[in-house]
Amino acid sequence: MNRRELLARAQKVLSDHKISDTSLEAELLLRHALKIDRIHLFADLDSRISAENERLFWVLISRRLKGEPTAYITGHREFYGLDLDVNSSVLIPRPETELLVEKTIEVAQKYPAPIIADIGTGSGAVAIALAYYLPNVKIYTVDISAEALRVARLNSQKYGLEERIIFLLGDLLQPLPEPVNIIAANLPYVLTGDLTAVNTIGFEPKLALDGGRDGLDLIRAICSQTKSKLLTGGFLLLEIGLGQREPLQKILKTTGLSSTFYTDLNGIDRVAVTQFE
Repeated sequence: MNRRELLARAQKVLSDHKISDTSLEAELLLRHALKIDRIHLFADLDSRISAENERLFWVLISRRLKGEPTAYITGHREFYGLDLDVNSSVLIPRPETELLVEKTIEVAQKYPAPIIADIGTGSGAVAIALAYYLPNVKIYTVDISAEALRVARLNSQKYGLEERIIFLLGDLLQPLPEPVNIIAANLPYVLTGDLTAVNTIGFEPKLALDGGRDGLDLIRAICSQTKSKLLTGGFLLLEIGLGQREPLQKILKTTGLSSTFYTDLNGIDRVAVTQFE
C-alpha cells in the first residue's frame, strides 16, 4: 500500500468514529510514523509503505480512536508558528489562545522593555511566543505544576529563550518577585459540571481544565491579587470561556474596573484586557 492509499483509508476510519479534521489528523500521524515532515510526505504520495511502518501507523490510529489526542501521540503541537513539545503533564495549546498572545503583543508595544508575567504557563506556549516575537521582553512564567514547568523550560531551550524567561513554581501571582507591566493568564475556566463533556478529559490534566463551579474560581482569585503585582498603568489579560464575559465584568466592577473584550474566530468573547491605574 502506498502513502496516498493509506491516508485515504485512515481518513475514512477516523471519520467513521466521528473524529473531525480527518485529513490533518491522518497526515500528522503518518508523518510521525514515518518520521518525515509535510514536504517529504506529499512529495511522494505514491511511495509504498513498509509493513513495519504500516503496522506502527495503525497502532497510532488505534490510540487516536480511543480518545488520546494526536498532540500527545506525536508529542508536538504547533502554536503561533512555533513547534512545541507537549505531554500529558500539560494542556494542549489551543488555537484560540493565540488571540491572547496577539493582544499581549499589542499591549507590550506601549513599553520599550516590558516585564510580563505568564500565569498558568503549562507548556510555556504563551511565554515562548511572547519571548520569540518580543526581543526586549522579560518574562516570568508561573505554574503550580513542577512537571509543567519542566516541559515549558525544555520548549524555551528549543528556541534559545531560556535566558529571557524565568520559571517560577507556585500559585498564581504569589511567586512574582517584583511588579510587572503586563499579566497574561490562560487559567482553567471549564465549569466542574462540564468536565465530562470535554473530549480530552482523562488525557489532559484536570488541574489545567477545572475552573470550579462557575469556571471562574482562579480568574476571581487572580483579579483580587493583580493590583499589588502590577506597575502603575499595567494590564491584565485573561482568556475566558463561553458566557463568562458578564460574570467577569461583575468581578471587575467591584474594584471599579472594566475590560475591553475581543472575540475569537467563532465569535466567542475570548480575551479580556483590563488596565489598572
